[in-house]
Amino acid sequence: MKKLSFLLSLLMCTAFAFAQQTVSGTVSDSNESALPGVNVVEKGTSNGTATDFDGNYSLNVSESATLVFSSVGYNKQEVAVDGKSVINLTMVDGEALDEVVLVGSRTAPRSSVDTALPIDVVGVKELTSTGQASFDKALQYRIPSFNTVQTPVNDATSLLDPYEIRNMGPSRTLILINGKRKNLSALLYTQTSPGRGETGADISAIPTDAIKRVEILRDGASAQYGSDAIAGVMNIILKDDVNNGSATLRTGMTSEGDGETIGFSVNNGTTIGDDKGYINYTIDLSKTNLANRPGTVDGGTSNLGPNGEPLEGGEYADFVYVDPTNPDNYVNGATEASITADNAAGAAQIDEYLGRNPDADNVNGSPENASSKFLINGGFDVADNTELYFNAAYVYKKVNSFANNRTPYWRSVDADPYLADFFPGNNPNTAGGYDGYTPTFEGLLNDYNGTIGVKTKIDDWNVDLSYTTGGNTQTYTVSNSHNRNDVFAPSFNPDTGEFEPTELYRENSQQSFDPGGTKFTHNVGNIDISRILSDKISVGFGAEFRNETFEVIEGELASYDGGGADSFSGNAPQNSGKFNRYNIGGYFSLDYDVSDAFLLSGTVRTENYSDFGNTFVYKLSSRYKLTENLTARASISSGFRAPTLHQIYTQKAQYSFTPGSGIQVGGLINNVSTQAKLLGIPELDAETSNNFTIGFGGKLADNLTFTIDYYSISVEDRIVLGSEITGTAFDDNGNNIGTTPLDDILRDNNLNDVSFFSNAIDTRTSGIDVVLSKKNISLGEGDLDLNLSGNYTIKNERDGAVKDIPLVANAGQSVVNATQEALFFTSRPETKWILGANYDINKFGFSLNNTYFGKTTFKQQGLSNDLRTEFIPKIVTDLAVNYNATEKLTISLNVNNLLNVLPEWEFKAENTDGAAILADAAATRNQSNLITFNQRYSQMTYDGSHFSQLGTMFNLSINYKF
Repeated sequence: MKKLSFLLSLLMCTAFAFAQQTVSGTVSDSNESALPGVNVVEKGTSNGTATDFDGNYSLNVSESATLVFSSVGYNKQEVAVDGKSVINLTMVDGEALDEVVLVGSRTAPRSSVDTALPIDVVGVKELTSTGQASFDKALQYRIPSFNTVQTPVNDATSLLDPYEIRNMGPSRTLILINGKRKNLSALLYTQTSPGRGETGADISAIPTDAIKRVEILRDGASAQYGSDAIAGVMNIILKDDVNNGSATLRTGMTSEGDGETIGFSVNNGTTIGDDKGYINYTIDLSKTNLANRPGTVDGGTSNLGPNGEPLEGGEYADFVYVDPTNPDNYVNGATEASITADNAAGAAQIDEYLGRNPDADNVNGSPENASSKFLINGGFDVADNTELYFNAAYVYKKVNSFANNRTPYWRSVDADPYLADFFPGNNPNTAGGYDGYTPTFEGLLNDYNGTIGVKTKIDDWNVDLSYTTGGNTQTYTVSNSHNRNDVFAPSFNPDTGEFEPTELYRENSQQSFDPGGTKFTHNVGNIDISRILSDKISVGFGAEFRNETFEVIEGELASYDGGGADSFSGNAPQNSGKFNRYNIGGYFSLDYDVSDAFLLSGTVRTENYSDFGNTFVYKLSSRYKLTENLTARASISSGFRAPTLHQIYTQKAQYSFTPGSGIQVGGLINNVSTQAKLLGIPELDAETSNNFTIGFGGKLADNLTFTIDYYSISVEDRIVLGSEITGTAFDDNGNNIGTTPLDDILRDNNLNDVSFFSNAIDTRTSGIDVVLSKKNISLGEGDLDLNLSGNYTIKNERDGAVKDIPLVANAGQSVVNATQEALFFTSRPETKWILGANYDINKFGFSLNNTYFGKTTFKQQGLSNDLRTEFIPKIVTDLAVNYNATEKLTISLNVNNLLNVLPEWEFKAENTDGAAILADAAATRNQSNLITFNQRYSQMTYDGSHFSQLGTMFNLSINYKF
């Protein structure tokens, strides 16, 4: 019996052996080039392999097997074995017609229409055709959900403009370069403008000519990538070409004849190591001159009341007028008559100065800047199935901008005679010709990032091991200013060998200062492993270790002592230092193709931060092909964002505009300081979020494609930089007489107000993204492409009450007032649409884009609660003409904002009291003066606008292909 069983087993094994066979072959593309990395799987099993670098494969399968060949960018193909031992295959372009995206999946890349997530893909041709000078501004006119604009107030913000996706702030969009995290900027936005309290990576530093394409994932992705990916992820793919190098010379200017720009860039590549590798490099040098758009300043002297009081606000109200009827003002021998005479003399001085300088010599707009950008991207095949890859970039940027001009009646030589020595001028009516002064601000930015890694395949497992480093340093110089404080400046005493206070700053101040700066660096290690287990299942898992360091660089003594340099106070020692943290995280991801039509995907992630502990997030997504040409997709996820080190540790004195009072000094207190503990300010915690997205995408007849996606983002414990909190009690002259710890801190530090970060609010944001595209329309002898894309915000609002600390609430104030609420929720367009047409005919190419910027709403500081400010919807038209003079030479002309459309705002009444204000011309003018600093910023107001105020811009470029 045992012998019989043995014989039966032997026969079965022999039969099985005969049923198995080895199949081998070569896989190539339509150009007969070998395709490495093509997945070859025995259908219905986990038995599979992948082609090598020569496109070859070999696999043991059953005689009745069917092989499934799949590769990103090509149609999946199935071939029956039927006893054949050699099967060569040519992969057919299918998904290659669509963009292949790497972002959004931790398993295997998919095409943009095959993914379960909403992804925009923008090629370099689309970016350069905008004619915009920088990468971030090019995205502004290509992606409806992406917004950025130059702030009207420059100083440190002139080095980097805030940007955001889906109105969520720059801190909630993660930036990747070739799939690896880019370092944050060292800058923390503290001005009262969109992006306040946020920080983000400097994407403007990336040279456009180095970019192959940009993938923008419009969905929460914390589970895949970690912190900062609440609103989405931007993955910048660098060029890897070695055959299509070019050089570009570009120049341009505004229709006003300023803002002249000139730039030169080279992008090229070469093979290395007997064609086993490549290097692609980019050099970009540019310089842009100042474009100045000051308003005509309102002196406020033309409409006065019976006691000479200003009825329309203006310079007279802010800098001169004293109520002659108030006995509290009768100090130092002053009387009603003398005050009236002083008021009249001040009004005459204002009229005389503004008669010569209608814009009060103010400089605001786009500052002068110069930049040098260098980038390389490369790879090298060190062995079969193993590639070494690397990229590195360095950016140097210098910006020269200006603070608000200190007019001679604002900083008076009568009160401070020494100003005539510091700032001699040509005013015939003042001692020494003093005519005021404009502090200058010089910013220097150094940004670098680099990645080195290895991709290999081990037993069909794809392994990616990498190290990334990056940093951003910003240092500043303030010139043509002074320290105007009654503090004794220390000087060296040779008799004692020590520094001793000997003379007052205000009378002996230097005019140039080193206020310090900030620096941010990170080091990131990643390991990512994935495998296609079968034709239905693929998995991915990995880990990340990240170390971050934020440094506040100390300024010189005179830049901060006693209040510091006028316009920009330096970093004091007690506010400076180096701060760091580390975190480690891991993820697991699974994709399951239930059928050819139905995909399920899931990712989980856990992360531990050294400064606030653990977090766990997840993401589930699905795609279902309703027909061959119609796909439905949806996702649900949780997310988190750790407070940046900038938000935790920044503490400084800051000059800012206070309506009706001009420029005042406020303080920013960090959450780990002694002052924070005295005020009861808690330490920051991480934000958490919940995202939901559902949408449809498809291809219709005649090359018409579309996607439409609904999104909803809920954020709990959102971190905000609160509004300026003032003292709790004041006398008739505005002196702080309050008795709380808040009042003590304000008085002890000579501050007008104080602000701080807190997890103050919960928010809800929802909207719809739409993309329509129709390509290759035959029109005469040319081809026409049409595209329409748009974003509409359904809801963007606070969810629940503001979480104020008791000290603030008891003082009848809030860290989120109407001004802050408008900045967070309505300061970006409610809707934005881009309608574009591209027409290529013979040697010419024409591009016409119309960008519709919808309504934005502000509630500027100082504005009556009965009013709001609305920027009127506008359409900005851009025209581009390309001429291919030869196969190598292309000449391009861009006219951006062809019709010279400028931002335009108007007041809207909130109630009947607001309507009454608008019915009174003087009251309306007063409100306008309050929010524009007496019309200095009449075009944009002090808080900014929804698109640039520079008007029409002409750009000419000449491109030569190597």
